[in-house]
Amino acid sequence: MKKEILKMLSANPVVREGCVRLRSFYRRTRNKLEYERRYATQEKLILFESYKGRNYSCSPKAVYEEMIRDGRYDDYKKVWAFEDPENYRELAEREDTIVIRHRSKKYFRYAAQAKYWVTNSRMLDEIQKKKDQVYIQCWHGTPLKRLGFDVKVHKGGAQEERELNREYEYDAMKYDYIISPSPFYTEKITSAFNLKALGKDHIFVEKGYPRNDFLYQYTEEQAEAVKKKLGIPQGKKVILYAPTWRDSMQEVGVGCTYSLGLDFAVLQEEFQDECVILFRTHYFIKNVIDLKQYEGFVIDVSEYGDINDLYIVSDLLMTDYSSVFFDYANLKRPIIYYMYDFEQYKNEMRDFYIDIDTLPGKLIKTEGELSGAIREALDGCPYDEKYRHFNEIYNPHSGENASRAVLETCISLSPVVAPGNVV
Repeated sequence: MKKEILKMLSANPVVREGCVRLRSFYRRTRNKLEYERRYATQEKLILFESYKGRNYSCSPKAVYEEMIRDGRYDDYKKVWAFEDPENYRELAEREDTIVIRHRSKKYFRYAAQAKYWVTNSRMLDEIQKKKDQVYIQCWHGTPLKRLGFDVKVHKGGAQEERELNREYEYDAMKYDYIISPSPFYTEKITSAFNLKALGKDHIFVEKGYPRNDFLYQYTEEQAEAVKKKLGIPQGKKVILYAPTWRDSMQEVGVGCTYSLGLDFAVLQEEFQDECVILFRTHYFIKNVIDLKQYEGFVIDVSEYGDINDLYIVSDLLMTDYSSVFFDYANLKRPIIYYMYDFEQYKNEMRDFYIDIDTLPGKLIKTEGELSGAIREALDGCPYDEKYRHFNEIYNPHSGENASRAVLETCISLSPVVAPGNVV
């Protein structure tokens, strides 16, 4: 019954938009009265969250860990918000760290009190930033596919486009800093979030991506520990398969679903003696894919917290349109782009910011090519001029301790100065 009602409402974009606006107005008003007006901002309180509380990962994690290594920030209280805080007891054991449940009363209270917000996704709409608070937006990847205001193909038409753009714009209005890994990123995010129109095109900290620091700092002992945790047999090569989600795979009442675009059985027959596949779906994906028949060959790592751990143990990345390859390229290892629905994705869903022919690695569009491409990549992938040029454009600051740069620029030990582009 609930699904039928949702379908009926979703079929009428005017009704849907009206409901969304009314709900947002109510939540913002309630949050302002219950929290924002009641609690003063605390100068040395920082709220961290990653993927809206889904896990402990990405650039917020990197900035936090750099902060706890730096004694100058010992007297700062760090608050982490998670959907399942009981899984992060080790963090909670630290005297300087508080772990809370995302969307709980404590979450809204700390959001109202924290001097700094550090996140990699949009904050909840009902949370409004006070004038003396600082919002540090790390986002979660260099974009290949178009985002926000740059998406011109919406299956819901102009109404859906306005709704989505409003969400991006409302969050962007709150930003004080945006962390950028490259001039390319700065340019595209400025457009995607409509920052110039908002007077926010000067707020980039273009010093690299904090989450990529680990790819230059990890040890072989850390990599071996991850392999042991995942149960990867000694001597086997590792393929990380990390496809993205599709706008076309939305199921009302469920969310974004995913169907395999390949036959794992074919790959298992050829590669099971020498490889394992780490299969990681996008965090938007809501359906569970049954992998029991591939046990010992395919390991589901969709719920594994930090993808950086998966990068460092992988000999090969296989993806499609996900931005994961921008980060993985820092390791200078082989990449395969399996774009079996390329024409549909490009022309009917998202389109791209860059020419896919400039990507380093092998691009294939049919399943029949997959085994040969994997064999070729595992046999060796030279770090050639094309690959080097790619990193010069999209990862020019990697290895320079971006986490420290963010700390020193955005989380000041003295009164906060007006933000500006930091290059």
